[in-house]
Amino acid sequence: MTQLIKRAKSGDAEAFIRLMEDNKESMKRIAFAYLKREEDVADALQDTILDAFEHIHELRKPEYFKTWLTRILLNNCTGIYRQSKRQSAYDLSAEEYERYSPQGGSQGVEAQSDLEFHDLLKQLPEDSRMIFQLYFGEQYSIAQIAAILRINENTVKSRLRRGKEQLRKAI
Repeated sequence: MTQLIKRAKSGDAEAFIRLMEDNKESMKRIAFAYLKREEDVADALQDTILDAFEHIHELRKPEYFKTWLTRILLNNCTGIYRQSKRQSAYDLSAEEYERYSPQGGSQGVEAQSDLEFHDLLKQLPEDSRMIFQLYFGEQYSIAQIAAILRINENTVKSRLRRGKEQLRKAI
């Protein structure tokens, strides 16, 4: 992966395309957790790929590529969210989720568990939703989440703890 990133930084378009393909599903899930509409998710992904391509030479350490890419994606999602002034990012029906799920709408166990996960996220305070998506959905570490969201690690930990407590009560 590091070699691929270095090649992309040096201007290798094929390496960059491969990096985007390798991270596409993760980016979709993150954008989907933040935005409501399929079109907004597509716009966020397109903007992220373009921004990453234009600025990949600015990436200092290849080992932080995924964190860097996620930060760009979240910035783009925030811009789209603000632009459209939506109240909630989690009012999807089951049909809408299935149509845009990473499994392409399959009715498999994995698609069902993703739907249940997003239903659980709806119950969390807005400031905890993205943290839960990044931690449990994408397996980022607490330090990585703190860097991506530009908040203190202890804030990430406390929001995870409070969110877990809230979900326990709800279940």
